[in-house]
Amino acid sequence: MQALKKRILEEGRVSGDGILKVDSFLNHQIDPALMEEIGAEFGRRFAGERITRILTVETSGIAPALFAARQFRVPVVFAKKAGARNQDAHCYQAGVHSFTRDKDYIIQVSHRYLGPDDSVLLLDDFLANGQALIGLADIVAQAGARLVGAGIVIEKGFQDGGRLVRNMGIRVESLAVIRRMTQDRIEFDP
Repeated sequence: MQALKKRILEEGRVSGDGILKVDSFLNHQIDPALMEEIGAEFGRRFAGERITRILTVETSGIAPALFAARQFRVPVVFAKKAGARNQDAHCYQAGVHSFTRDKDYIIQVSHRYLGPDDSVLLLDDFLANGQALIGLADIVAQAGARLVGAGIVIEKGFQDGGRLVRNMGIRVESLAVIRRMTQDRIEFDP
């Protein structure tokens, strides 16, 4: 997706520890026009699939998930990080490791919002080590739902997550795959 790649090149900032900051348009400040294009692209890539829910992890995946959900006219369910007192007692749970925060979390989704009649598209802003997608896929399996695939805004192709998730048989559609990045240069896969 050329508009996304252009924004990454113009506004992305690479940190020395393998972090790409795109907070000016994707995950701190959000550009709704770009999100609309992202949602439409996921709609195109997963056209013809029966999707009843889009599932993401709080927080940064919510914006692209909402715009994609508009294309399919389905709800977005986001896995919450466990521990809040207002969460349902009956939840599907999975452990995930956040690459960005370098921290382990338990994520959970209420039984009320995901079940065996659902066909689920996973959606997230980044794919680095694949742990968030693996945790979400586990939750889909616990619910007895069908996993359609995963939509990713930005994949770090130089990390193992994409390979790991694809080797699990999960269809992954990434809008921008970064082959290599340094503080001076970002290169994409074709």
